Amino acid sequence: MKEEYQNEEEFLKNYDSSQYEKLSLTADILLFSVSDGIKENYRKLNEKYFSILLVKRNGYPFKDKWCLPGGFVEMKESIDEAAIRILASETNLHNIYMEQLYTFGSVDRDPRMRIISTTYMALVDKNKLLEHISDKASWFHVTMIEDETETKIILDNGTETITFNVKKTLISKTTERYQYQITKNDALAFDHAEVIITGIERLKNKVNYTDIVFHMMPEYFTLGELQQVYEILLRKKLLDPAFRRMIGRKVEKTKKMKTGEGHRPSVLFRYKGGKS
Repeated sequence: MKEEYQNEEEFLKNYDSSQYEKLSLTADILLFSVSDGIKENYRKLNEKYFSILLVKRNGYPFKDKWCLPGGFVEMKESIDEAAIRILASETNLHNIYMEQLYTFGSVDRDPRMRIISTTYMALVDKNKLLEHISDKASWFHVTMIEDETETKIILDNGTETITFNVKKTLISKTTERYQYQITKNDALAFDHAEVIITGIERLKNKVNYTDIVFHMMPEYFTLGELQQVYEILLRKKLLDPAFRRMIGRKVEKTKKMKTGEGHRPSVLFRYKGGKS
């Protein structure tokens, strides 16, 4: 028999939430950066490396496997607040640019219980980091080997190497939406291989139509350094004239010069507007 209530207060007083199954919510952070490698030729720019921050799990499930920084959302905090708290507790990093990436909710994504994850994409210039990352966290350089059917992703922190393979299927031409199927993964916990490839592709797309890349840049930079970052994120070489047209309205020339690195002094530029 359908119960009748006089008002919302009476309804809430008699509401029985036990009739519904419970699920949990986590916030996971996909933190990207671009950093300089070892200079092999003093006349050339440092090679740039695209990096991701992972933490090693010290308990079950997936004990000793690598994963994204993450944790459960508490009852009295928003998801955004949880992401900020988790980033600080898991990595010892603060005041990092973050935006929501996607919500992952596969039924079997966590062996403990039904857990949905709201994932955040975060970007940082390592040179601006004032804190040391926690002992259980490590930066991994990202290498992608792509062919017509699959993409192999290699993550390397200098002592450990993680690889996983991804099959990408177009599911909507109009919105350019893809479905990602992980065909090989031995070292990453949960569904974080899928999260990583989703974030890499989202970042690549956003570089084309936003100024998001400047969250990974120092305040002052040469055009050559900026072009390197664009190329590593877009995964292709850019012709100098085309690149300068692309960023012409985004940067401004300063009176500062970069000197002392074995090549001609270079003019330093900076980003014009608010980062987005």
